[in-house]
Amino acid sequence: MTTRPSAPPSLDVLRRRAAGLWAALPPEIAQLATAFHEAGHELALVGGPVRDAFLGRSSADLDFATDARPDEIERLLKGWTRATWDMGREFGTIGGRRGDLVVEITTYRADEYDGETRKPVVAFGSSLHGDLARRDFTVNAMAVRLPSMEFVDPFDGLTDLAGGLLRTPIDPEVSFGDDPLRMMRAARFASQLGFEIEPRTFSAMAAMADRLSIVSAERVRDELVKLLLGSHVRAGLGALVDSGLAAQVLPELPALKLEVDEHHHHKDVYEHTLTVVEQAIDLETGPDGAVPGPDLVLRLASLLHDIGKPPTKRLEPGGGVSFHHHEVVGAKMAAKRLKALRFDKDTIKAVEHLVALHLRFHGYADARWSDSAVRRYVVDAGAELERLHRLTRADVTTRNRRKADRLSFAYDDLEARIAELREQEEVDAIRPDLDGTQIMEILGITPGRDVGAAYKHLLELRMEHGPLGEDRARTELLSWWESREG
Repeated sequence: MTTRPSAPPSLDVLRRRAAGLWAALPPEIAQLATAFHEAGHELALVGGPVRDAFLGRSSADLDFATDARPDEIERLLKGWTRATWDMGREFGTIGGRRGDLVVEITTYRADEYDGETRKPVVAFGSSLHGDLARRDFTVNAMAVRLPSMEFVDPFDGLTDLAGGLLRTPIDPEVSFGDDPLRMMRAARFASQLGFEIEPRTFSAMAAMADRLSIVSAERVRDELVKLLLGSHVRAGLGALVDSGLAAQVLPELPALKLEVDEHHHHKDVYEHTLTVVEQAIDLETGPDGAVPGPDLVLRLASLLHDIGKPPTKRLEPGGGVSFHHHEVVGAKMAAKRLKALRFDKDTIKAVEHLVALHLRFHGYADARWSDSAVRRYVVDAGAELERLHRLTRADVTTRNRRKADRLSFAYDDLEARIAELREQEEVDAIRPDLDGTQIMEILGITPGRDVGAAYKHLLELRMEHGPLGEDRARTELLSWWESREG
């Protein structure tokens, strides 16, 4: 069970906050509520917007529940705004926009599930209480009736909100049996809100973790992304692993809990990984910085950077432990897992690249690189250089202050040298001093393998010596060509 990172507001504070909360709703909402009331229908603000309002967070996207059916919702919404949509009609949801205000209104639900998949069989309900009972957690099962402003909290969600507790409104076995994805949401909210999962709810997660296998990879991925972009990622990941959910969706993570030998020849890779994730997050920048946070690619790379260690673990003579080439193995494993979770190609490629390169810096502290090696580091990192800087720094978790300082100073030196080279040359976009057209003109050849070989040769010279200038590049090219012909 994960520990709650920070205490939420007290119940008294939440109640005082609520006193003026509803009066602060946009006047357009009052108009919408009046329209439903005059048509003989209930309307209530529900779920996340209510929870977030108590936590002092505002949102332009508001969710409502009503006893009106979708056709009637649409009719009433069109009297409030012409900008409506009905992509959720199958599930009773109609949306609308008025200025910057976005609303989604859903008919009271009493969903039923077929027990084999997560696809709900939509059954419309008749009461707000019944609708709230089918929600995931008590902190999301609060509502405000409009226009009366009556606060509705049948499952004591406000007390759980004050206590920082995630608990299901009904028996957790029933709730998770109906919708196994709610178990992933528990871990996600642990990350987003920093809340603790109530013991009985957590026990149900552990007992029913294998039920997650019926949920689509896309839905699982979306919850994992939200977890990783939260403010308390360690708590969320801990909930995933400790409950057994990670074994279903990200088995490489609990596999990092390698047995530490009696001589402690290697650190706890799992705990090391969680620390790297936290340190990488701390190195994210503001909106105008090099890596604006929250950065999903950096967080995924931090999470997966060492997953190649378990399959590459070897016991060496004398009792030592090695993980040779774990970065290469890990990069392939990361790509395979992210593909299985249906991540997009760009994200997969970036994370795979970072995992493959995360050890490249090691050795710089022992032997200062040549300018050529620095150029190669920049070129190989490509668009991921700034993320690689942060991943490499975050990967230092040693408690040996002297070693940590030595690595930090060494990386400071590397970044300074990269900056110096950038001032002298276009190190981020290194190309040969002659392009393909010039190569063909000088050598009198047509497009083919020889042009590619010549280009590669000039690129190697550019890496090794820096800018050559066209005259020297021409001389070097002709010399290389003559040696090939000979």
